[in-house]
Amino acid sequence: MTSYDLTGKRIYVAGHRGMVGAALVRRLARENCTVLTAGRADVDLKRQAEVEAWVAAQKPDAVIVAAAKVGGILANDSLPADFLYDNLMIEANLVEASHRADVEKLLFLGSSCIYPRLAPQPMREDSLLTGPLEPTNEWYAVAKIAGIKLAQAYRRQHGADFISAMPTNLYGPHDNFDLQSSHVLPALLRKAHEAKLAGAKSMQIWGTGSALREFLHVDDCADALVFLLKDYSGAEHVNVGSEEEISILGLAQLIAEVVGFDGEIVTDPGKPDGTPRKLMDGSKLRDMGWRPKVGLRDGIAETYRWYLENVA
Repeated sequence: MTSYDLTGKRIYVAGHRGMVGAALVRRLARENCTVLTAGRADVDLKRQAEVEAWVAAQKPDAVIVAAAKVGGILANDSLPADFLYDNLMIEANLVEASHRADVEKLLFLGSSCIYPRLAPQPMREDSLLTGPLEPTNEWYAVAKIAGIKLAQAYRRQHGADFISAMPTNLYGPHDNFDLQSSHVLPALLRKAHEAKLAGAKSMQIWGTGSALREFLHVDDCADALVFLLKDYSGAEHVNVGSEEEISILGLAQLIAEVVGFDGEIVTDPGKPDGTPRKLMDGSKLRDMGWRPKVGLRDGIAETYRWYLENVA
């Protein structure tokens, strides 16, 4: 196993205001390194000249591409051009700027939606590009697949130590709790909280509730990413997950328990379920020696506390 020592390094976390970026900044504070961040006022990641100028001036030793336009089924389906264009530009600009500035190591973050809709479960890294994507988020998925291929291409053509990691569904502090654009866990948490406040008899969830999903606390994800930055160098992307799954209905019931909502949970089969099952094979990362630490119930409870203090 290769080792990249972070001691004394300047590490640029692109997307530090997002949930994953914020968790990376928290995690890197435990390493003896300097964390670089830039807000939208400093550099527009969709503009090549701005990105190249900023990276050249700041001279990071390593770059983590956690910046992306993200959202749930509704947002993906409504804004296909934004999801494809914005993510292609962000990743292409950061990868090329890092190459030009002789960055020693780059870590690109993908998403589990890169895998075919009906990929064999649990999904292994080699399932990539073996079948059609889930139509409701294919624009985002295509951009993320392009990012993985970009890292591989720079590694192959230029010998760059550019790697990719593929996190599963993440949740935790700094998540997006907007019902129009959020992912399933924060949306359900907010719905349960509002139903509890309103004294509602029931709470409705999208779809049949039968779809199976895997969730990983964002602090576990950040820990895995720092582990990979230090200890992995290879062309193939690495899955980052909890290897535990729960149905959407089961998740809604667990969230209701944590929040203290005791009404009925009603499914809406007229709404889409998305991919029937999405569980990642985490054996590659597990075999390297990494394991998650935060259980789902504890993670939801902590996220709810953060929501109450910062959003509600």
